[in-house]
Amino acid sequence: MLSWMAWTWPTALVFIGIFSAIGVLTFLEIRQPGGDERKGVLGLTTTRGDRLFIALLGTSYIFLAWLGLVGQPVWWPLFISIGWGVFCFWKV
Repeated sequence: MLSWMAWTWPTALVFIGIFSAIGVLTFLEIRQPGGDERKGVLGLTTTRGDRLFIALLGTSYIFLAWLGLVGQPVWWPLFISIGWGVFCFWKV
């Protein structure tokens, strides 16, 4: 199934997760328009979509820094990234 682009299953799962998160945010926006704007610790007024973008951007930086400085295994940056995502939706 994934041979046409030489993808691996972990790569496909990452993209499925991102598209699923976008789908959930779309569903939430349809049910409650407005996006729940709030001002967080960074001093930015953000909506749900902004917080998802900040979380995904931070996650990519965490993984790139980990791979550049430490290398394998990548379980620790996964846990750090999950914590970063929770922080983004809770405080940012």
